[in-house]
Amino acid sequence: MNIVKATRRYETWLSESIQLDRADLRLKHRRMKEALFPFFRGTFYRWMQLWPQVCPSLDKAPRVLAVGDLHVENFGTWRDVEGRLSWGVNDFDEAATLPYTLDLVRLAASALIASQAGHLALKMKEACAMMITQYRESLRRGGRPFVLAEENKWLRDIATNELRDPEHFWRKMDGLKLAKGTIPGGAEKAMRSLMPERDIECRIVKRIAGLGSLGHLRYVAVAYWQGGRLAREAKSLAPSAVYWAAGKKSAKQLNYQAIMDRAVRCDDPFVRIRKGWLVRRLAPYCSRIELAVLPRERDELKLLSAMAYETANIHLGTPHAREQIMRHLARAKAGWLLTAAESMAEALTQDWKEWRKAQT
Repeated sequence: MNIVKATRRYETWLSESIQLDRADLRLKHRRMKEALFPFFRGTFYRWMQLWPQVCPSLDKAPRVLAVGDLHVENFGTWRDVEGRLSWGVNDFDEAATLPYTLDLVRLAASALIASQAGHLALKMKEACAMMITQYRESLRRGGRPFVLAEENKWLRDIATNELRDPEHFWRKMDGLKLAKGTIPGGAEKAMRSLMPERDIECRIVKRIAGLGSLGHLRYVAVAYWQGGRLAREAKSLAPSAVYWAAGKKSAKQLNYQAIMDRAVRCDDPFVRIRKGWLVRRLAPYCSRIELAVLPRERDELKLLSAMAYETANIHLGTPHAREQIMRHLARAKAGWLLTAAESMAEALTQDWKEWRKAQT
């Protein structure tokens, strides 16, 4: 099955679970054509088809409740119950039980592709070795959340740089167009459930964001309350593409809440699942961090190492996984992560070239 047919079949499968925005899907297809990195981000379903073929031995590694669609732009910040700024994985749309190796290889492959495109400047052999070291260290210590307070100042500086300040953020919110047509009642109720007051007057707009979930319905309620603005987003959730790749004709299981609840992390009190809608607070420092907004002065190797450490924080949510993973890592061949990342990146590159030809 080629990438064009796979995409068509996956989107048909997806449409049986949720309503799709066809205009957003067409936009997704155009962005996938532009460059390899957005293609990578938009095709997790294809990754799941290729993974057992390209990395058959790694597919047999110990299984955990994993992120699935992990990559260097799937990290962000939020405020915990104490109001502290926290950092970690931002999106669990594709969470499923998978080999722990898949998350690490996908993260490394994303860094490799981003480096090839000039978005990062990493020596991948060194980067992959450091990723494994930090992943193993997190397992050894039992994990530790990233709180950007007294510690992790370097990460706080990255997270709070000027491109993520309130003026930039609210300017983008103000530029969003009003949502057209009938807004699903479940979406509006979900957003209002996280408002400080239920009867706040809101401006409900359509938001286009991400790539993997581009095509899912996504709304934002923007309001003015007690001297300042606030925003709540609702996005329709669908079962992970893992189930599609496994040949399941239909699936209802959502793992978003479960993986957040089990992971070693500071809870975000403004992320909730409401009848098939993911609802969350959007704020200047409560969002995903894109490569484009990273400050020029940054330690990219240190940042990728932190991402690997956080990946172990997530995997530690699976009972008894630590000992099994540690034993598997001890037996693994040197350089396995880099070899697998390069192999998956090469397979996706061939798919991207085929996609570009089909879109002309």
